[in-house]
Amino acid sequence: MKWVLVTGDSRGLGTEIVREILCNSHFGVIGISRSRTFEAERIEEEFKDRYVHLNFDLSEPSKIKNLYLNDIKPIGILHGLVNNAAIAYDDIVTNANVDEIEKMFSVNITSSILLSKYVLRDFLLNDTKKGSIVNITSVCAHTGYKGLGMYAASKGAMEAFSRTVAREWGGLGVRSNCVAPGFMETQMSSGLNEDQKQRIYKRTSLKKETEAQSVASTVRFLLSQESSSITGQVLHVDNGTI
Repeated sequence: MKWVLVTGDSRGLGTEIVREILCNSHFGVIGISRSRTFEAERIEEEFKDRYVHLNFDLSEPSKIKNLYLNDIKPIGILHGLVNNAAIAYDDIVTNANVDEIEKMFSVNITSSILLSKYVLRDFLLNDTKKGSIVNITSVCAHTGYKGLGMYAASKGAMEAFSRTVAREWGGLGVRSNCVAPGFMETQMSSGLNEDQKQRIYKRTSLKKETEAQSVASTVRFLLSQESSSITGQVLHVDNGTI
């Protein structure tokens, strides 16, 4: 059995992605997040031999090498990586705080790059010619929202990185793509009041929140051979945000 590494697996969209992979593919899932939630424990019970959760703080990217060598590599051969974990620093640019920006970029960008580094090495070591990397970005990288400029910058950087990975490793059969979700009812958007949410949803063609299940099924599609000719792309799952 081959494995897919999913960051931010213990809640929200991450949990939906894990369930989608386990229920609709033959892959096992290695989940990474800071803590093991009740939902992660339920998935572990349900999929005993196909799901492993690892506690790890992605704000400490210098420790990723040891995470890979000591905890991930012994589990099995990797087929894919889903860089889903992210934190949002919400504020207008004139209030920008260096510590908050650096912490956000450590989680959203630096850790994603270093995980990609070791997953690609795993592909090469095990001659995994059809490996797939999926990066979760955001509609914010493509349209402006007040207070989300710094978060959008981190997601735009991820899309630029993903395209280059696709170009560098496509000759070996490795694919790299992004999924850019619209606003979902998750913990990350929990600070928005109902009026703010409705203003956001009115900017979409479907006039509603994005369904996490729709995003998760798109991720599963990009991990599978059904998408074998898709690489270097950003797939928007955002209800047609205008």
